[in-house]
Amino acid sequence: MTSAALRRFAVIVITAVSVCYTMIGFGLYLAAADLTVTAVALVGTVGTTVPHVLHVRAGLRGLRPRHLPLTLSVQALATYVPDFLLPFGWSGVIAPLFAGSLLVLLRLRVSGPLVGLVTVYQGLGIMNATGGHWAIALFYAVTVLTTGVMVYALVRSARMAGELEQARAELAEAAVLKERLRISRDLHDGLGRSLTAIALKGDLAARLVERDPASARTEVTELVQVAREAVQDVRHVARGYREMSLKGETDRAVALLEVSGVDCQVNLTAAALPRSSEEALAWGVREGVTNVLRHSRATTCSITTSVRADAARLEVVNDGTPQSPATSANGAAASSSRGAPVTPGNGLTGLGERASQVGGTVTAETTAAGGFRLIMEVPA
Repeated sequence: MTSAALRRFAVIVITAVSVCYTMIGFGLYLAAADLTVTAVALVGTVGTTVPHVLHVRAGLRGLRPRHLPLTLSVQALATYVPDFLLPFGWSGVIAPLFAGSLLVLLRLRVSGPLVGLVTVYQGLGIMNATGGHWAIALFYAVTVLTTGVMVYALVRSARMAGELEQARAELAEAAVLKERLRISRDLHDGLGRSLTAIALKGDLAARLVERDPASARTEVTELVQVAREAVQDVRHVARGYREMSLKGETDRAVALLEVSGVDCQVNLTAAALPRSSEEALAWGVREGVTNVLRHSRATTCSITTSVRADAARLEVVNDGTPQSPATSANGAAASSSRGAPVTPGNGLTGLGERASQVGGTVTAETTAAGGFRLIMEVPA
C-alpha cells in the first residue's frame, strides 16, 4: 500500500470513528427541550471536532499545528467543561478523541501519562455516574485508551509510509548520482591515458612521416590500437564493468612512457593480491602515469609495489617538474615546499574514491628533488 493510499485509509477510519463519537454525544442532547443544554452540546461538539481535525491533519503531514497550545487547550476545555453543564456528562463519549490528539501531537513520554490520567478519570467518572458498576466503567476506560492508540497508530503508520517513500526516492537519486560519478571518474581515468597516448603517438608520427616513413606507419598502427582500446574503455564504462590487471596496466604504462622519452623502472611484488586491491593499484598506475605525461617534464619514472603488514603499497615517482610554477603533477595548485602534500585534482580525487572503496588510501606529494610521488595503499 502506498503512502497516499494509507493516508486516505487513515483519514477514512479516523473520520468515521470521530463522527460516531461526536454524533453519539450530540445526539444524546439533541432532542432535549432545554435549548441551553442543546447549545452547550453543540458548542462542545464543535469545540472538540474542529481542533481534532486540525490535529490529525497536522499529524498526517508530520507538522506541528501553528497554534498548538491553543487548539489543544480548546479541545481539552470542550471535552471536560460540559461535564459540569450537561445532565449526563460529556467527556465519557468525547474523551477518546482527546486522547488521540494527545498521542499524535505530544511526545510519548508526555502524552502517555496524560492519556493514562484521562483513562483513569473517565473510569472513575463512569463508575460514580453508574453507582459503582465497575464493568461499565472499565469498558469506557478501555475505550478511551484503545481509541487513542488506534488514532495514533493510523497517523504514525501513514507518516512512516511517507517517510519510507521519501527515503526510497532519496536513495534512488543517490544511486543515480553515484552512477554518474562512476561514469565521469572512469571516463577521466580510462580515456585520459588513451587520449594522451593518441596525442603523443600522433605527434611522433607527424615528425617521422618524412624522414622515417616505416617508423611513422608503426606509430600510426599503434595509435589505431590505442584508439580501439579507448572505444572498449567507453563500452566498459557504459556496462559498469572494468577488468584490469596490475601487470597489464604497468606494461602499457612502460611502453607509453618509453615512447614519450621517459626512462621507466619497474619493480612489482610477486605476492598475490585480492582482485579488488589489484584493480585499485592498476588504476593507481594508470592515474600516476597519466599525470607524468600530462603535467611534468619527467625524464625518469619508477613504478614500485610492495607488501608489508597486510597492506599492499604502490609508489609512482617521477623526477620532472610541473610545466608551470602554479601547476602540480596532478593539475592542481602545488605546494611551495618540497616533500609537502599536494592538493588533489579530479584524477587524484577519483583515485582516492577507488582506494576508499577497498579500504585503502592515496597520498600525493612533491619530493625533495623536485619530483612527484604518488602513494597508494590497499589491503593485501
